[in-house]
Amino acid sequence: MDLNLKGLRVFVSGSSQGIGRGILEAFLNEGCLVVSNARNEEFLTESIHNLENCFSVIGDVSDPEQANEIVTKAVNLIGGIDILICNVGNGTSVEPGKESYKEWQRMFGVNFFSTTNLVEAATKELKKSKGVILCISSICGLEVIPGAPVTYSVAKAALNAYIRGISRPLAENGVRINGIAPGNILFPGSVWEKKMEDNSLLVKKMLKQNVPLNKMGTVDDVANLALWLSSPVSEFVTGAVFNSDGGQTRF
Repeated sequence: MDLNLKGLRVFVSGSSQGIGRGILEAFLNEGCLVVSNARNEEFLTESIHNLENCFSVIGDVSDPEQANEIVTKAVNLIGGIDILICNVGNGTSVEPGKESYKEWQRMFGVNFFSTTNLVEAATKELKKSKGVILCISSICGLEVIPGAPVTYSVAKAALNAYIRGISRPLAENGVRINGIAPGNILFPGSVWEKKMEDNSLLVKKMLKQNVPLNKMGTVDDVANLALWLSSPVSEFVTGAVFNSDGGQTRF
């Protein structure tokens, strides 16, 4: 199926590694112009080395002023934004029951405001292009996942609510917004890679008990869904959060 993405202008936050990197490569393979964003300049520059039609903008999108500057630079590089991918997030936090005000602030900055800042900064451009926003969330925001940090889960639940709520005013200007809630995604450097190295038998037991498809997901699983949701093929879809979790969630 031709997704009609060739030539579109894409911005991907948090795209120097992991899921963000996979999404970036997927759009490049579709013939898009892509701007990659991360906080570490050396790491980001190295990650896009030799990639054609790919540009980089350094900065922290959890800071609203930086988010505005980042979007402005991205627009200057590729002439506008047709697709905004909000991928910044981090699940590393304190154990359940050990939350603090400072940690709540930090986790909401990384997992919630990193998206709202970008959306607010890019809305003007997206209205011009009748563009698409895609947010990478987590199944932790959909139901209680045993052992998952409460701070992370609540921030992602807020993100899911934001996607649904903001979809209506955005739709009035022809802009769509959706989300993907990944489950256990295995890639180099991921938490699940470390868990597999530490105790693969325990991980396999968890998969058998909790994931009907009995396997880990891949970056490609998320990236392929991201392509579809960002393309004109899904033009009647907005305000939805799609699971990519092998059937793990039960709601």
